[in-house]
This record gives sequence, structure tokens and C-alpha cells, in this order.
Amino acid sequence: MSVLTSNKNFLPTLSDVELKEKFSNIKPRMANSEAIVEASRCLFCHDAPCINACPTSIDIPMFIRQIMSKNTKGAAKTIFTQNILGKSCAHVCPTEVLCEGACVYNNLNEKPIDIGRLQAFATDYAVENNLRFFKKGKSTGKKIAVIGGGPSGLACAHELTVLGHEVVVYEANEKAGGLNTYGVAPYKYSNKDSEEEVKYIAEIGFEVKTNCPVTGATIPELEKKYDAIFIGAGLGKSKKLGIAGEDLESVHGATEFIHKLRKKEQKIQIGKTIVIVGGGNTAIDAAVESSKLGADVTVVYRRTEKEQKAYYFEVELAKKHNVKFIYLTNPVSILGNEFVEGLKCIQNTNGGQKDLIIPCDMVIFATGQEKIIDFYKSIKNLEVTQGKIVVNKNFQTTNPKYFAGGDCINGGKEVVNAAAHGRDAARGINEFLMRGHND
Repeated sequence: MSVLTSNKNFLPTLSDVELKEKFSNIKPRMANSEAIVEASRCLFCHDAPCINACPTSIDIPMFIRQIMSKNTKGAAKTIFTQNILGKSCAHVCPTEVLCEGACVYNNLNEKPIDIGRLQAFATDYAVENNLRFFKKGKSTGKKIAVIGGGPSGLACAHELTVLGHEVVVYEANEKAGGLNTYGVAPYKYSNKDSEEEVKYIAEIGFEVKTNCPVTGATIPELEKKYDAIFIGAGLGKSKKLGIAGEDLESVHGATEFIHKLRKKEQKIQIGKTIVIVGGGNTAIDAAVESSKLGADVTVVYRRTEKEQKAYYFEVELAKKHNVKFIYLTNPVSILGNEFVEGLKCIQNTNGGQKDLIIPCDMVIFATGQEKIIDFYKSIKNLEVTQGKIVVNKNFQTTNPKYFAGGDCINGGKEVVNAAAHGRDAARGINEFLMRGHND
């Protein structure tokens, strides 16, 4: 059990039975018959828009046709050929606005094909049965370091290994997986799911060194040891609000809150009443998770509902969990002496502004994450703009030995974007290292 607050107004932890029920996957696995029936709805479009909407360009009609013909193994291979993180992407991707959002059925006022769950059906089967589709390539004699064992790092390491390079992944945390392990809501993707996926991907033959953070002090050693280095380090800690009371007990960044939640298997104690500050998907995840643990949750956002960055379906999920939303409201200070007692805000109204105090036992801020600029500065000749590493079309940085992908170049997008970056960066690294060496 982990206590996030010693305030007397905290909730007891839930039992294992309660946790299993409340945090079960919100998109349960399809039965064989269900998957075949759903697959048979596909129109198998020529120039299918769903493929174009997928950042990894998975041949979606192909794998759906394979499921329909009961070739689940073939479907998994089709998916993994384009995206080795196809399992996690099936569960955590916002398919509603990507592949499913592009489905032609939307134009016919019909329910789009349930692409995400079909993809999960195939990839879960492959991972659970350890079906192997790729093998380590003939050795090139080249060695590459991958900084960060998240989605972009794993995708890069896997592709490089297929191409015959020796790869070592350096992961700062005790487990690899990045966002899938520490940042995704557990009712979308469990710890067990993430651990199985990391093991499945790494078994092709690259090394993962956990509890091995790379710092400015260790960069020179890596540069001597490796022919190329891929940066897939993601983002840093939650950005602080910069208001009074932020250092009180029971004030947490959303990233750190979700990290703790997943690490402790949801066995944490939280405040009875919680205010979440922010309007993005991370804020919504923290809100829903807190509600599932029994808290009364309010989300405070500085803009209107229409301007909210969170996906509409995530907001609807929060509302189904009785999460309340207060818009056009800015936090001014967190009230309390030793413990949190409330959040003082200024609310914009038609008639101007008014003070608003929201009583609460815990505040979670979800207003973005810091860029790890100090680390970037330790690498010579690495161009960084607005906290993001600059890369060319091959994902090579201005220091030719370094390549980068994922959140560190786009500021924070989806797992599938990171997977695409890692895969394509690996191909860029291969081209760079093997130039003049191919027969």
C-alpha cells in the first residue's frame, strides 16, 4: 500500500477484487466469433483511408481480411511488419480519431469498423502464444545505443536488430516500456500487458539495461563506445503551476500520480475530494482513475469545453464516471497549512471575473511536461528549438552521430507516432552507417 496523502480525509485502498473490477480493460477482448463477424463488415476499400490515417501505415484491410478468414497469425504478422508495438497501439491509440475516424462508414452514418479491438485480437494472440515473425539479421559489426526504453526506443532497437546491428537500450526506470508502463491509464493497458510486450519485442536479441539513466556525464563514454546513438528519452516531469501552496502535501503532478498508481498496482490512498487542473488527455486519465478509486473529482480548465485538448470520447468517459468540469477558471493558490484544504481560482463569467474556492483534499496538476533541455545541452552541436530536438527526414540530428524520435522531437503525441519515428529512425541509422558498405 502506498499513501499519497497523510491527510485524515483520505480514502482506504480498494480490495484486489474491487480493483480488478474497476480497472478491467474498458475495451474487452473480442471472442473469435465476434472478431470474424466484425471483420466481415469491412468493405476492403481500395486506397483505404484508414491506412493513411495510421502513422505506421499498417495495411488494415489486409489484416482484417486475414481475421475474417481465421488467419489470426497472418493478421498479427501484417500488423507487426509495420508496427512492432501494434499490441499496445491497439489498446492505447485514439483510434476514434485515427484509423476508425477515417473509416468510410462514418460517411454512411454507420458505426466504423472496430479496428482497434480487431488489432488487439490479433496482436494479443501473437504475444501470448509467442509467435515469432522476425529474426536478428546478419551482423554488420555496428553498435548502436538507444537512450530510452519507451515506444520509440523499442521500435528503433527492434528494427536495428532485424537489420543486423548490435543494440543496447538504456532505460532510466526499473522497467522499460515508457508511457505504456508508467503513463497510460491501467484500464486501457495493464502492467502485465506492457511487461509481456517489452519481453516479446526484446527477445529478438537486443539488450535492455534498466535503472541506467544516461546523463551529460556519461555521454562521452557512449560516444566512444557506439557508432550511432538514438535519443528516445521522452519528456520530463510535470510542469508546476507556479502558484502559492504548490509544495503542500497532497499536491501532485499528473505524470507522477499516474506513475505511482501504475507502479503500486492501484493500491494507493488518495484524497476524498480531488481537483485536477488541466484540460488534456492526461488530466482526464488522472480524473477517471481517481474516480474509480472512489474520489469526488472536479476538473478545472482555463478555457472553454470546445477548446479542451482532450479527445471528446475521453471527456465523455470522465462524465460517465461522475467527473465534474469547471471551465474558464484559473487556479490562483492552493489553500491549506500542512495539508490541502482547497483550490482558490478566478472564474471568468459573462459579467467579468469572480473568486471561486473549491474545497478539496488533493490537487493534481496536468498542465504539460517539462522538456529535458539540460540533457540536450550536454550533447555537442545538437540543435534544439522550443525544447524539441531538430531532425531531418531520416530523423538525424544536427550532430550526425545522433538520431531522435518520439516526444523529444514532437513535444508529446501518441504511442503510434513514437513507434513510427523509432522504426524510421532505425532505417535512417542503417543508411548512415552502411553507406559505402553494401555490396
